[in-house]
Order: sequence, then C-alpha cells, then structure tokens
Amino acid sequence: MSIPSSSPIRRTHELLEPHTHIEYFIHGALCVAFSGQCNISFAHTGRSANRGECSQACRLPYTLADHEGRIVAYDKHLLSMKDNDQSGNLRALVEAGVRSFKIEGRYKDMAYVKNATAHYRQLLDEIIAEQPQYSRASSGVTRHLFVPQPEKTFNRSSTDYFTNGRKHDIGAFETPKFSGEAIGSITKLGPDWFEIDGKTEDGATITLHNGDGVSYQPRSNKGANKLVGMRINVVQGLRLFPNEMADDLQVGMTIYRNRDQAFERQLEKESAERRIGVQVSLYEVNGELQLTLTDSDGISATVAHAGSIEFARDAEKALATLHGNLGKFGNTDFEVTGVDIAAPYFVPASALNALRREATAALIQARVEQRPRLQRAAPVEPPVPYLDKQLDFLSNVFNTPARNFYKKHGVELIADAYEEGTTQGEVSLMITKHCLRYSFNLCPKEAKDWKLKGVKAEPMTLINGNEKLKLRFDCKACEMHVVGKMKPGMKIQLHSS
Repeated sequence: MSIPSSSPIRRTHELLEPHTHIEYFIHGALCVAFSGQCNISFAHTGRSANRGECSQACRLPYTLADHEGRIVAYDKHLLSMKDNDQSGNLRALVEAGVRSFKIEGRYKDMAYVKNATAHYRQLLDEIIAEQPQYSRASSGVTRHLFVPQPEKTFNRSSTDYFTNGRKHDIGAFETPKFSGEAIGSITKLGPDWFEIDGKTEDGATITLHNGDGVSYQPRSNKGANKLVGMRINVVQGLRLFPNEMADDLQVGMTIYRNRDQAFERQLEKESAERRIGVQVSLYEVNGELQLTLTDSDGISATVAHAGSIEFARDAEKALATLHGNLGKFGNTDFEVTGVDIAAPYFVPASALNALRREATAALIQARVEQRPRLQRAAPVEPPVPYLDKQLDFLSNVFNTPARNFYKKHGVELIADAYEEGTTQGEVSLMITKHCLRYSFNLCPKEAKDWKLKGVKAEPMTLINGNEKLKLRFDCKACEMHVVGKMKPGMKIQLHSS
C-alpha cells in the first residue's frame, strides 16, 4: 500500500517539515465525528465530549427512517464504527511523513496495552530494519516474551476508515461490544453443557481453556444482535461447561471467544524488556586501568581503577573472568553487546564489580546531560491571521485563553461554545464523514439505481426510544450532519475560566 503524492498527509508533511512532526492514530476505538464536532453527549446528558466526558451516544442502537418514515434499518448501532487498525498502511504512512504513531487507550486494560503496543513495535522495527534511513526516536531495542495478537484483546473488528478513501463496511452496526473470534457452531446441547464443532473460517484448530470467555448473538432479537457473554468453567475437548447455562442457546448458533484465558495469563507476567546496548572496554592509559562504557547512541563514560595494574598468570582464565564480570548489568537498562579487554589484567572480583557499577552510574549521568531538549520557537510577529473573521459554536471557545488566542489572530466575532447554553434550537450536534445513505446504498452520487442518480439526498431520522435526531446530508462535502437540540436543564459539569 502506498500513499499517493497528492494525499493530504504527504502534502501536509511537505509543508510543515522540518518544523513540525505529523502524528497519526493507528489503532483503537474511532470517534465517528470530526474532532470537536460532536455535541450529542452534552445536549442529551450534560456530559461534554469536548471536555473528556463523552457518554458515547454513538454506541447506542438506533432505528433509521427515510424522509417518508419508512424503516431502512431497525435497532442497529448505526453511528458505531469498527476499531481503527492501520497495520496494513504503516509503511505508507511512514513514507508519507508520519513520525508519531498513536494508539487509543481510553479505559483499556493492561492486556490491551501490552498487546497493541507490542504489535506495532514489531511492525515498526521491521520497517527500520529494512530501511536504514529511519531510526527509533527512543534508545534501545525491545524484545517481547509473547507473540502479539491484536484480535485477542478488545476490538469491534477492524477498519482503516478513510485512510484510502471512502468504503463500505466501516461500521460496527451489530454490536459495540467485543464479540471475539469465531470458534465454531453449536452441534449439541446438554443440561449444563454445549458442544461446538471447533471449525473457524480459515480452518484453524481451536484450543480452548478453562476460564475462557465466550459470546453469542441470540436469534430472538428483531434488530441489533444483543451480544451475550458467559464464562466457561470446564473444557472437555469441544464440550464446554459454562458458569451458567443459557436457555436461548440453539444448535447451529455461532460461538465466539472474547477472552483467551491462556493468552491473558501470559500477559499478566513480564511480557517485554527494553535494553540499551553497551560496548565495554578495559585498557591501560598512562599506567592507569580504565573502564569505558559506550552505548548504542554513542554516549560514553570512563572511570579509572584506583589500584596498581597487575597481570594474571593464567591469561585465558583471567580473560574469561573479566568478560563475565564486566557483562553483568543486572536490572539496569543496559546489556553488553561487546567486551574489549586489552590484556589479561588481574583485578579482584569485588573491585571489578565496583568499577562496573561506577561506570554504569557515570553513563546514566552522561545520558541525562546529553538528552536532547527542544528549544522553544520564537513567536511569529505579527501573528498569522486566522482563516475566518468570525467563529460559530463549533469552534468550542469556552474560556478566556481560547478567546484571547483567536482575537490575537484577527478573529472579530466569536460565538460561545455549545456548553455555554447560548446556542438555541436545532443545530448540527455531530458532523461526520460516515454517511448512512452511503452505507445503505442510497447515496445519489453512488447509486446503481438510475432513479436515484442526480436526486437530492432527502433528510432521514435516527430514532432511539423517544429521542429523534434528524440527518441532513451535505453531498458536495460528502458529510452527514446529525441535527438535534439541547434537552432542558443541561449544564456543563466542568468550570470555565
């Protein structure tokens, strides 16, 4: 996969380099709205998504009706996106100029963090190994004590979203939960057990463990599949004994595993280590024995042995002892990559260990002193004019520093943020590139039915219980607006300054 030269990412990189690095979200949950362009949470609950308190209205089930009230989709999670996964685009993103790769981790557990970061660390290491013009931003090399499998920890299936243009199947419409990997279909049912065939889509052999978590989607629901989970107490081959037998299990039903107990146990242990390589040199200078440590970043530290220089009678044994003692870096951040000893010196083990510890402390201090520190850039004078002279509520100006910033850059009219409560009536509570007309093959620009070609996209309605949200479509910009109004009594739960 390659990012074309005309892509916004590459063009942005070319405009900003070398002053600014581009960062890019590569993994985790996706917000369906443009950043800062979602006020549904505040309008309905008083919790502001723009202030870190999102109530996740996008994960709720909705019924979609067209402009004549006809049902297009019933009780589906229509604003819920699959999770972001840019594994297949990583090389292209690097080539396009991205230098900071971000993983979403809100409310995620330890297993998710270890699994996701290890997965991308290994992919980036492969790129660095193949293309020497790139180097790590951090020191050292990471080794993992497990095989990363992103599909094993929380996800809603995966999509690369709009990285390579608009596409179908980006939504997690059936459930916003983690269903897991399909492990087979039910073949038999017992009073407190069920059996599965253990056949996956790719024909892999499934190994199950006591304590595994499984899920299924009951067939009794008319709309969204309400995912149900259970814990397996005992596994006997392909016969599973859950902690509580469900009465809606049926033969032929697909079973998923959303907790692999063995994998989770593996991640509870030490699962990775990062070490900085060190070259060790022991030699004589002007009658003094000196020890030098040089790390993989080229930083060095030298310490001297206070005693007189003596040579061992058994040169081979002495060299072996020196190599062994000088290579012991224990629980420090360092590991030996090479030892260079000028001669078979005789140094007591206690003195040699003390010398190594002293050199290690000196190397750590040298690294601190040589740590790069970015210089603060001088402000541009006069300040660069902002693109617009006036801002509406979508600019989220909620405090005095933000208002002063825009004034400094020439903005004359600044509307209050939505949370101030001064924006009345129906407004665009969410603006998103995700389009439900497109998802259900009703887009006039993409329509295969000639009757839809050239027809203006009529509004649609999202319904959740008594709540109704109007959908308006900006086909020129290829955007969908979710329109609604604030419920009475909503007040911001944070303090403005």
